[in-house]
Amino acid sequence: MDTLASMAMFVRVVDTGSFAAAAEASGVSPTMAGKHIRAIEERLGARLLHRTTRRQQLTEVGKLYYERCKLVLADVELAERSAHELQATPRGRLRITAPMSFGSRRLTPAITEYLQRYPDVSVELSLDNRVYDLVSEGYELGIRIGAVDDPQLVARPLQPYRMLLAASPQYLARHGTPSRPEELSKHICLGLTNWRRRDQWRLLGPNGEECDVPVQGRLSVDHGDALRVAALHGAGIVLQPEVLLAEDLAEGRLMAVLPPWAPPSTPMHLLYAQDRRPTAKLRSMIEFLLERFGADAPL
Repeated sequence: MDTLASMAMFVRVVDTGSFAAAAEASGVSPTMAGKHIRAIEERLGARLLHRTTRRQQLTEVGKLYYERCKLVLADVELAERSAHELQATPRGRLRITAPMSFGSRRLTPAITEYLQRYPDVSVELSLDNRVYDLVSEGYELGIRIGAVDDPQLVARPLQPYRMLLAASPQYLARHGTPSRPEELSKHICLGLTNWRRRDQWRLLGPNGEECDVPVQGRLSVDHGDALRVAALHGAGIVLQPEVLLAEDLAEGRLMAVLPPWAPPSTPMHLLYAQDRRPTAKLRSMIEFLLERFGADAPL
């Protein structure tokens, strides 16, 4: 028999003073109530109750077991109540992973707003461009750029990840502004050292045109924000994510180069493990991020 159910029945028998009253309170027959107590006694190898025709009297073992049962059942009740509260109200810690540029420029400000909305939730955010194994590494949510093929995860589409060409006004004043992608080969182009094809940029045009442009430059760096800083200082034309360059473009520190042309956008997804009953904190964060960055969210 179920140990907790038998413990609960034993406590009820003691509290009500009879098997009949305990059985009625539990919605079972007196025979079933007796079976629960006998199952405990057989498991313990000791009698819990002295049974008389008028009343039940606890044995020495029964007194100790009764007190311990009340503590255990109270802990179980508290655990279940806490679990229900966690399902109902966003609270607790969320571990999230995201790529560096998107995470620092877009996700972090959004999470700050989320935390103001839900004061009982805390967030541990890891920004890294490596691909995390969410389940084995203990992350509840992840944002990933690129294709997703993992049957353990739910992948909700976000707005695509876009790249742009830009340069400082000073650089363009000195070297001119290209009007066609082919002209990039005559310019100083800043690239990431970990790009597979850093000496050739593939661009798509407004009418579906494709152009593979050979590029060259004197500076390559393994960090996108460092390339952005180099571009701000007039070092060349940079090809970096829109999220990284948007503020500089809006404030005129950088200028868009060949605005109709850009590399193919890359899909981006919000990932989480499948769970039929997610916690309130996870559910609320998923809804918040989809509202802010989902495929149908306003740009």
